[in-house]
Amino acid sequence: METSDLLRYQIIKSVIAQHPEKGAAVNLWEWLASHIIDIVSESGFQSLYKRSIFLTQPRFPWLASGYVLPKTDYRFAELKRSFEATFAQASEANTLLLLNFTGILASIIGEQLTITILRSAWGIEAANGVSKEFINE
Repeated sequence: METSDLLRYQIIKSVIAQHPEKGAAVNLWEWLASHIIDIVSESGFQSLYKRSIFLTQPRFPWLASGYVLPKTDYRFAELKRSFEATFAQASEANTLLLLNFTGILASIIGEQLTITILRSAWGIEAANGVSKEFINE
């Protein structure tokens, strides 16, 4: 793993570990989507997400096809069904899916901005990597 991927990987693993319950993986995607769509648009997000699914499916062929509904509908319904059907592997699959997604995003907008978006979307303090939201739970 390249050094540039390492910080994103650590952030993703940390946030996923803080949310082992069912449905939490999809929440991470919803929070991330709300921040990224403002930058790359709805269709840009759709393209990034579909490419990430494509790159992740060789290892997790059961993963959703990549179709994402517009924001007016439940955006990640297929992803949620995939994760619920294979809950034992969902954490590992979601880690790889998020790593692929953020890697593509970083190649477009830069590593530092991508890290900033992750921290903002998931409420992570930059200094210590701890999510503010989860401290209060």
